[in-house]
Amino acid sequence: MDQNRVENQVDEGTLQIHLTNASTGIPVKGARITISYTGGPQQVLEEVDTDDSGNTEKITLDAPPLEYSMEPGENQPYAEYTIKVQATGYRDITVSAINILSGEDATQEVVMEAQDAPGDPIDTIVIDAHTLYGEYPPKIPESEIKTVEETGEIVLSRVVIPEYVVVHDGAPGDSTAPNYYVRYRDYIKNVASSEIYATWPDATIRANVLAIMSFTLNRVYTEWYRGKGYVFTITSSTAYDHKFIYGRNFFQSISQVVDEMFENYLSRPNVRQPILTQYCDGQRVTCPDWMSQWGSKYLGDQGYSAIDILRSYYGNDMYINSAEGISGIPASWPGYDLGVGASGPKVRQLQEQLARISRAYPAIPTITADGVYGSRTREAVEKFQSVFGLPVTGIVDYPTWYKISDIYVAVSRIAELV
Repeated sequence: MDQNRVENQVDEGTLQIHLTNASTGIPVKGARITISYTGGPQQVLEEVDTDDSGNTEKITLDAPPLEYSMEPGENQPYAEYTIKVQATGYRDITVSAINILSGEDATQEVVMEAQDAPGDPIDTIVIDAHTLYGEYPPKIPESEIKTVEETGEIVLSRVVIPEYVVVHDGAPGDSTAPNYYVRYRDYIKNVASSEIYATWPDATIRANVLAIMSFTLNRVYTEWYRGKGYVFTITSSTAYDHKFIYGRNFFQSISQVVDEMFENYLSRPNVRQPILTQYCDGQRVTCPDWMSQWGSKYLGDQGYSAIDILRSYYGNDMYINSAEGISGIPASWPGYDLGVGASGPKVRQLQEQLARISRAYPAIPTITADGVYGSRTREAVEKFQSVFGLPVTGIVDYPTWYKISDIYVAVSRIAELV
């Protein structure tokens, strides 16, 4: 066993890598990827190639024992791996410290820059330590509801899910920190993967995702930073906001929860804005009036639902609300699942989007937009779900509808930054 591996590292997780072109959003096929331990990058463990959809196969990798992520402790609960990506016509890129947890499926998205792309290339990404393992500044307390009278504040008329948020990768006053345009759902997946463990109970993951989304939407709704003269939506500083880690991998258990719940946020009666739901880890930092992440894990272990976990910390007048709109989508979900036998304009819209996507992702069968959900449409949906890590059912449910919308927007280049 390599000396850089975690002692007694006996469990396993999986990693799948997905490559896309930075300027077009189309998949990068035929890339060669080498995988090594971050502590021993010269020792290659695996070499894999990307398929026509820009995906590698799922690679099984060693991980520390599951119990390391179930209780606070000194043992690092995730293994760290490095990938080096090489593709003809593209700049090489290395991603280090990719997290692998016991029993969890991880996805690493890599955006590839063309060899002749203008500007300074990003050739190395190093993923920071998880907030439950590394040392980060505690959150500076704020009021959970922002008052309109505060100087410079602008309050929007309704709660809308943005297509993008602009993340300032540092403290608000750090003018040297870069700003990243990040799709809202990807931002939430990033933060959740950085701040809780994907091995935790489903209800705990949902409670934490709801808190992250509500906090973020409060920043969006009140235009908190823009009202202070900044050009960004939110920061990556744990003292002010959440820990966003540029380029980090997601976990499928977290990703699926976000896809199911991304239009939700937390409300109190007679309060229009999403609640600024602050929290702490409950171990290094205690916060009697906020949610404790480790405490939420223990409540999940006891069978508490997501809303019961949240109410145990924030009070019984907290409830789950839904946004009035979702930006950057061609058409909203019809409100019911689509499957074989369905017909009408929503099916036609779905077929048109899948037909456009199949031009960039040739593994997805080409279909005719006739407004009838037949076996050919089901096959295209199943392949789409397989390519993008969704449960393969052949049924267009809420997460599948909006993932199709996301990819359609990306490959057709009609997206506009919020």
